[in-house]
Amino acid sequence: MSDQTTIPYLPPQASVEPLYIRYLDELKRAGFSGDIETSYGARLSLATDNSVYQQLPQAAVFPRSTADVQLVGQIASRAEFDAVRFGPRGGGTGTNGQSLTPGLVVDLSRHMNQVLEVNPEQNWVTVQGGLVKDKLNDALRPHGFFFAPDLSTSNRATVGGMINTDASGQGSLVYGKTSDHLLAVKAVLADGSLLETQAMSLAEARAKAAGEGSEAQVYRQVLASCEQQRELIEQTFPPLNRFLTGYDLKHAIDWEQEQVDVGRLIAGSEGSLAFVCEAKFNITPLPKIRTLVNVKYSDFEAALRNAPAMVEANATSVETVDSKVLNLARQDVVWHSVSDLIEDVAGHDMQGLNMVEYADQDEQAHQQKVAALTAKLDAMIANQQAGVIGYQLTSDLASINRIYGMRKKAVGLLGKAKGSRKPIAFAEDTCVPPENLADFIMEFRALLDSHDLQYGMFGHVDAGVLHVRPAMDMCDPEQEVLLRQISDQVVALTAKYRGLMWGEHGKGYRSEYGPEFFGEQLFSELRKIKGAFDPLNRMNPGKIATPFDSDEQLVSVDAKKRGGYDRQIPVNVRDSFTQSVDCNGNGLCFNYDVTSPMCPSYKVTADRRHSPKGRAGLMREWLRQVTELGADPTTLEQQSSSLTAQAKATFAKWKRSFFEPASDDFNHEVMDAMKGCLACKACTTACPINVDVPTFRARFMNLYYQRYQRPARDYVIATSEWYTPLMAKAPRLANAVVGNSLTSWLSEKTIGMVDLPLLSVPTLKQRLHHNAALAFELDEIKSLSAEVRKELVLIVQDPFTTYYDAQVVEALVQFISAMGKQPVLLPFKPNGKPQHIKGFLSAFAKTAADAAAFLNELHALDLPMIGLDPALVMTYRDEYKHALGDARGEFNVMLLQEWLLPQLSALPTQAPSNKSYTLFAHCTEKSYLPTTHGDWQKIFNHFGGEVKTQPVGCCGMAGTYGHEAPNQQNSKELYAMSWAEPMAQTPQHQVLSTGYSCRSQVKRMEGFKPKHPVEALLELVQA
Repeated sequence: MSDQTTIPYLPPQASVEPLYIRYLDELKRAGFSGDIETSYGARLSLATDNSVYQQLPQAAVFPRSTADVQLVGQIASRAEFDAVRFGPRGGGTGTNGQSLTPGLVVDLSRHMNQVLEVNPEQNWVTVQGGLVKDKLNDALRPHGFFFAPDLSTSNRATVGGMINTDASGQGSLVYGKTSDHLLAVKAVLADGSLLETQAMSLAEARAKAAGEGSEAQVYRQVLASCEQQRELIEQTFPPLNRFLTGYDLKHAIDWEQEQVDVGRLIAGSEGSLAFVCEAKFNITPLPKIRTLVNVKYSDFEAALRNAPAMVEANATSVETVDSKVLNLARQDVVWHSVSDLIEDVAGHDMQGLNMVEYADQDEQAHQQKVAALTAKLDAMIANQQAGVIGYQLTSDLASINRIYGMRKKAVGLLGKAKGSRKPIAFAEDTCVPPENLADFIMEFRALLDSHDLQYGMFGHVDAGVLHVRPAMDMCDPEQEVLLRQISDQVVALTAKYRGLMWGEHGKGYRSEYGPEFFGEQLFSELRKIKGAFDPLNRMNPGKIATPFDSDEQLVSVDAKKRGGYDRQIPVNVRDSFTQSVDCNGNGLCFNYDVTSPMCPSYKVTADRRHSPKGRAGLMREWLRQVTELGADPTTLEQQSSSLTAQAKATFAKWKRSFFEPASDDFNHEVMDAMKGCLACKACTTACPINVDVPTFRARFMNLYYQRYQRPARDYVIATSEWYTPLMAKAPRLANAVVGNSLTSWLSEKTIGMVDLPLLSVPTLKQRLHHNAALAFELDEIKSLSAEVRKELVLIVQDPFTTYYDAQVVEALVQFISAMGKQPVLLPFKPNGKPQHIKGFLSAFAKTAADAAAFLNELHALDLPMIGLDPALVMTYRDEYKHALGDARGEFNVMLLQEWLLPQLSALPTQAPSNKSYTLFAHCTEKSYLPTTHGDWQKIFNHFGGEVKTQPVGCCGMAGTYGHEAPNQQNSKELYAMSWAEPMAQTPQHQVLSTGYSCRSQVKRMEGFKPKHPVEALLELVQA
């Protein structure tokens, strides 16, 4: 690489084609009311899904109504726009590139995402196509119903996407697929005409076919294909629970009922026939009683071979996971939620697990089925049969959901494998008759073993579907060739067992195998169907089928893959920025649930760029472009920080601000996405791959500002730990200056800071002036005897609670004393968190090194150290590790509950009081300490109090984020989205919050400041 002194200017890449620019201009003029995005970053965020493929679209549109969608087609129907192509997109979680397109992405998830009508009397619901599946079930639950198909991606998959892939998932033997619940569809064809489908008589269908226009053309072809090929259709399609995604000729006409439903063709069509705008579904009554039996096996093959016996026991569903998935789950935070529900069996090594669920309306029948299964399992264990080594039951709904949450996260956990080879999806949803599954899988394993590949397996053994993901390095061209070879071999193997290559996740880039499964004659009928719906091949071209009279080809397994772009990044850079490069696109960060901590910026913007996946994709592309122009980011990070170098850099920044383009540099697009991150760090644990946005964000900002001028606000924030102690020497004067209206106006207009907090009065020093025993110096502590030292508890100060929430530190001091220990308030040492957030990484490293040296000296004395603010405490554990490596040392700063919980057995319990509280825990705390809610409940119970836990997402403050003027609106919307309602329902005196920023946000929004839990504990012990 060339000798670069800073990151280079990155010129525009892959500009939007003039045809699409003209088309979008016409669309706007015609009154399109949705969003239109043409920036490179926006397009890039839609260029990947959960597959190995990457395809950059021309642009993206986000309609607000069905009329908008019709406009999309109507404008395209003009002859001048014949070459415009569309790619309908749902949740973007597909594993085979179904929603990737070189044309125009049409995404309904941003605006068309509402439940339109629920009719519990007639058991149906009408929804918009962009609605997330779990959000639908949230709306149905109060009525006693649910929408049955249960996907591992249910918290971000849209119902439109489910229709397009005819999604099924867990429990499909009983609940069926999406198409089995589809009553009606309101769709828009490529020419903008409306197509409304529902089951109708053959006579009605023939009447429609006799008409004019696009709808009549569709009905004529559907009737012709299904009637003329009826016998061949019956012979060709295998009798499986899962079905061929594609055009479902077998179910488009119900010959027994003499009914036609064109919607059955749209289901599974992968967006290649029409845009799904609205759908009407039948809904299922919620089961009154559920039991999950976790059956444990000595090996995975035993679990597979025993699965049919579980199905025969009248189970609702049977799911399986292998030892690789189990072991990955054990290493993830998710295991804390299920470890008591899937305990190891003494004397055995658990290598497989079948999760057998019963869900019923009749409790007596339910108990009989469960009893029959457990009796069978007891006999197997006693006789050492079928590899069964144990089982556990739970009928608690929350526990069942936690286990399924672990199973769902397993999809992403497989991508967490160490090294360059990652388990990937490309031939992993094969479906064979369940009685053949074990033999099929053994042969499948032998196939993968012959290529010396590691792999993980999980799936729906009741339906004969197992997900098999081989670990491969897509940055290696030879591995890409191997992917094709394995794909071909799996096609042959699946055909041998009379199964399907795509039992659940659709064709996408595997569409080229379609003719082999359908046969030439029936595949020709699919092409005729495609031509009737979409004669110009506009809709997701190359997927499923091309029009009968078209020369255009199907997409190929060999299409351009993400690895082809990633391999352009040097290995040393990829290895250094693994937190972004490893993102596999599973999309868990698109979780719609506002009580989930990940990802607040995406939740409030609905912009894929502002998600961990979006930011990781932008970062990967940025690394590719930067290194292509000869710069090595890892080298640039290590550049000299001498005064001479800084002076030169400052002059160069000044010159660039006048002479370089301001708006067309890709560096700026990346920066816009990074600035929106709240640095809450939820992604570092909630994401199965542990994509760590705050870490690579800080590194990017550090490099970006070597080239471009920083806003003054960044310096104000980054130096806050140094000037705040000075301000605290005259807190009333400082507050008078900061708090007056003129200063507030100037602060917002000049540096972009709003709602600045006021210092505590009296200060912490004034509050504790009477207690000289608190003021130990390090040398004094060292001089104390071991007997005296064992009573000490060291308090590590942070700038927020010490200077702005001093009463909380005072309460901690008093509480420690009440526990019979001697609190010691350590001298304030800057933590560096504000520096890290703003990308001052050289300065942060120095701050971290200084603080670590001090804390390691104390650690050597084996004394407990407690910090109060979760964000600051976790900085010691995470950011310090990244910045200092092994030089960080072994010191450990604990949160109060981490120190207190092991002490409880030695502390006297208190009689139950009438004091009840509700805990709103900090996002960072919940992410890093998944047991935190339970820990606080145990502690409060011990001291006679009760604490309820409130599931909430981000409060919107996130340190300084909510104080920055550009973020103010998003900050307040986040609070309204998750905190406002439960806060309104909780008496103020009962509200507890562990995060300083959370307490500040409540003060700003509600006018009162919640207590920290230590203040409530002090109330209990002093009562």
